[in-house]
Amino acid sequence: VDGNELLARSLTDSDMRCAPYEFPEESPIEQLEEKRHRLERQIITAVRPSLSVCLSIHLLKDSHVDVVDQHHMEREPLVEKNFQRVSISGDEKCGVPFTDLVDAAKCVVKALFIREKYMALSLQTFCKTTAQSLQELSQRPPDINAYEDLHDSPVDSDMSVHPPVSETHPYEGQDMKNLPPDSGYSCRMVDGVIHVYTTQNPMDKSTELDLPYPDLQEYIADMNVTMALIINGPVKSFCYRRLQYLSSKFQMHVLLNEMKELAAQKKVPHRDFYNIRKVDTHIHASSCMNQKHLLRFIKSAMKKYPDEIVHMEGGRGQTLTEVFEDMNLTAYDLSVDTLDMHADRNTFHRFDKFNSKYNPIGESILREIFIKTDNHIHGKYFGHIIKEVMSDLEESKYQNAELRLSIYGRSMDEWDKLALWAVSHSVYSDNVRWLVQIPRLFDVYRTKQQLSNFQQMLENIFLPLFEVTINPSSHPQLHLFLQHVLGFDSVDDESKPEHHVFNLDSPSPARWCDDNNPPYSYYLYYMYANMTVLNHLRRYSHPPHHVIEPLQKGL
Repeated sequence: VDGNELLARSLTDSDMRCAPYEFPEESPIEQLEEKRHRLERQIITAVRPSLSVCLSIHLLKDSHVDVVDQHHMEREPLVEKNFQRVSISGDEKCGVPFTDLVDAAKCVVKALFIREKYMALSLQTFCKTTAQSLQELSQRPPDINAYEDLHDSPVDSDMSVHPPVSETHPYEGQDMKNLPPDSGYSCRMVDGVIHVYTTQNPMDKSTELDLPYPDLQEYIADMNVTMALIINGPVKSFCYRRLQYLSSKFQMHVLLNEMKELAAQKKVPHRDFYNIRKVDTHIHASSCMNQKHLLRFIKSAMKKYPDEIVHMEGGRGQTLTEVFEDMNLTAYDLSVDTLDMHADRNTFHRFDKFNSKYNPIGESILREIFIKTDNHIHGKYFGHIIKEVMSDLEESKYQNAELRLSIYGRSMDEWDKLALWAVSHSVYSDNVRWLVQIPRLFDVYRTKQQLSNFQQMLENIFLPLFEVTINPSSHPQLHLFLQHVLGFDSVDDESKPEHHVFNLDSPSPARWCDDNNPPYSYYLYYMYANMTVLNHLRRYSHPPHHVIEPLQKGL
């Protein structure tokens, strides 16, 4: 037989065969999976008695199954039992001495207990699986309400595809006379933490509400433990090896069960990659739009509002046209390149360059006009462009965003101005929630003589929140706005060196008059303590208020 005939035969044979990971077009993967499952059920039904005996013998022989894997398999939903599983046997699984392994594991568990304690104190949610494992380790009595059924509810083909949409706008048609009544409480800040009293006289300590917050001495002790764990060599090795192990185990799962998971995904009704719910987090509201969108909006504003006074310069109002004339720019000259607001690779680890990218065309005056809530036009343009972004999210139906707004703590009326902007311009969407970020810029404000001490900054941030919780009529717009605030975050350039260490000898906020910035941990304690008291007050008050959570990354 010559070579040409052999080549022809091999090509004919290859056309008739398909690789085990390839599926012919006339045999959809769902049909193949259904046939295979039907055959497996028939075999299991036929050999069930002998199978149960063999399984019992196998379990008796293999007494060193990974406890974590075994515990996980016991709680698996029935639908996942068709997946192939890998168990790791033996005592030492990380390549290190067993005693070092136990000590490192104890340190990690201790850190988890610390996190669980502070999450529970501030009324934040904690991972149920982790909490259940910690409960078993601590041998505490089970909390029935805390650990509900971990299994996901089965997919129902009749289940509604879309979440309920608000029938009425939460900011429109609100009668301020129907706000919750005044509780009659009072509050004042003592040593950096706000205390609440049941009477209008905050000096009467006998009427103080028992609203918990973290003890300073205990907090510093827990912080020192956590900092010691961060630099502990065996703990770092253990965590690194454990993450490598879990990553490899997942890759093995993908190799074994990729096609089964793909088939299961295709069986879910009304769902694919494009119509699952997606949430974008850590998005600054002032940069939530893309460059093309902002450019298009600026050009549109120059055509619609050329004679509107948008800025005060030297006591004289400037129109939008005059602002651009001073910069020798026209609508024709504007482009994406001239805006220069794209945070590219050159901004990595460069906080100074990152902040400058918020200035359109490098001009801070345009930032104030177009992407600020507090300006001469009361954030009109910023509200409009945010609503356009919200409209795009609502049109896509499945995209949600957590946009960030800033509260600086320079003055007491910042919250009222921000809430008035949101309510007056009807800046709301079912697809958007707010997260408030607080920059750690006390040293800047102190140098400019805008603040006398750190406690004044804390009062500017938190007193309005306590006042509106006690009496919603005192800040009606803020009462409406807070219903849609998810949490807080503390932000700044974390690469800057700190000149102080937070300990029991550190001055209280009322005595912190130094021009230097307090350390990061100092900020976090007093922000966390006040938010813990605020959450308990909002839960305690009647009718119940929306509870605000600090961002779990930082607080």
